[in-house]
Amino acid sequence: MLRYFFSLAVASLLPLGTHATDEPISPKEVTPLFNGKNLTGLTTWLKDSKREDPKKVFRVTDGQLHITGDGFGYIATEKAYKDYRVVVEYKWGKKIDGGKYVRNSGLLLHATGPDGGAGGTWMASIECQLAQGCNGDLIVIRGKDQKGETIPVQITSDIVLGPDKRPRWKEGGTKQVFTSRQLWWNKHDPDFKELLDTRGKDDVESKLGEWTKVECVCEGTTLSVSINGTKVNHAYDVFPAAGKILLQSEGFELYVRKFEIHPLKK
Repeated sequence: MLRYFFSLAVASLLPLGTHATDEPISPKEVTPLFNGKNLTGLTTWLKDSKREDPKKVFRVTDGQLHITGDGFGYIATEKAYKDYRVVVEYKWGKKIDGGKYVRNSGLLLHATGPDGGAGGTWMASIECQLAQGCNGDLIVIRGKDQKGETIPVQITSDIVLGPDKRPRWKEGGTKQVFTSRQLWWNKHDPDFKELLDTRGKDDVESKLGEWTKVECVCEGTTLSVSINGTKVNHAYDVFPAAGKILLQSEGFELYVRKFEIHPLKK
């Protein structure tokens, strides 16, 4: 019965042009979301030009998914997924947004509702942060559905407050529900100033110019994040627990050599 009501909830959040019968699917085998040749199976969205991409912000370069960062938006899977492990391997390019703060992008999970439903730029979703020093933070992004009503995205985690009073995931910590506030990864450096190309003292992401591997396991209503093989964050009572998978364009150049989805281990 719970599965039935969950299916109805997800169907009600599907974007315009998506049929309610197109329920989220669970992968049966390892499947590339990017095929290394073109953008088949993916759609793009930019805040300024919507579904059009006149500047080719999203392109294929030397077999890699190349996000130039020239505009705010995302590249998204055409299909919605549930119960999976998504793997992304990326490295930063040369282009930056001209500011002094860290290179920034994100992997958006369980994306639902219309394109641009969150501030005209994102979809309602749960972001796995890819920003330098913040890699593995989780951010709740609430957006609007087709009727203009808020999609109630939220996660729950066990946390501890650091010396900066910011919540970090800690196994066995205090339960906290997140409807907007950022859940920091477990060893997010409280002294990290988030300045361009700097690092926190316990960062597990790769150094600038090297490939970083991000894995997110979405099983039922749980979500776990690993960076380069180290588990850094965990949430439960996740809603929605299914949807599209997005990669952001957020002012910084990004190369992606692996973007694939795996079935869960039995």
